[in-house]
Amino acid sequence: MLTRLYQWMLAKAAHRHADRWLAAISFMESSFFPIPPHPLLGLMCLARPEKALRYGIICTLASVFGGLLGYAIGHFLYESIGASLLSALGLADKFPAAACYLRAYGAEIILLKGATPIPFKLITITAGFIGLSLFTFLWASILSRGFQFMLVGVLFWKYGAAIKPFIEKYLGWLSAAFVILVAGGFIAASMLTGGNDGTSDMCSNATMATMATR
Repeated sequence: MLTRLYQWMLAKAAHRHADRWLAAISFMESSFFPIPPHPLLGLMCLARPEKALRYGIICTLASVFGGLLGYAIGHFLYESIGASLLSALGLADKFPAAACYLRAYGAEIILLKGATPIPFKLITITAGFIGLSLFTFLWASILSRGFQFMLVGVLFWKYGAAIKPFIEKYLGWLSAAFVILVAGGFIAASMLTGGNDGTSDMCSNATMATMATR
């Protein structure tokens, strides 16, 4: 069944409207959608390795624009939408620490955490809530998201044809590894740290009461 699903997704990834699906999922994932675009990106790059760089760019730009939506939700609609959204995604208890670290480190957190499995929507909504400089948010998001998605694009562009048989042979293991990676991202969100200094200790113990004001 898994192999048939893979073949179906591979066919859709090569569809003439696949670019739109990739952009839509990348956009939504940065603000409210729980599933990252990496599976579709990988399959599209695998189906058309010569377009892998293009797909990486699409993913990056759509993710950054989606991040702007997350920023707007955090800045203008946190009480009415943002809080419920983070709660539904299981990220509400990570929000105070994320806000504390973003206030203390700004772009550094976006650069480091935005390129990891930690859900990017937690960063975007929190950045909007604390009023992080929009310019800082944009350039840091472009770099962090670009690193993640363009790395996939470059690797598939260069090695896609060669690794396709390997992926098909070990699809089950690779699928399980991806699920573990996504779950690990949400777990990693609960272990946000900024080092071993006083700021780290303060942020590790941050609560809604300690960051009630922006």
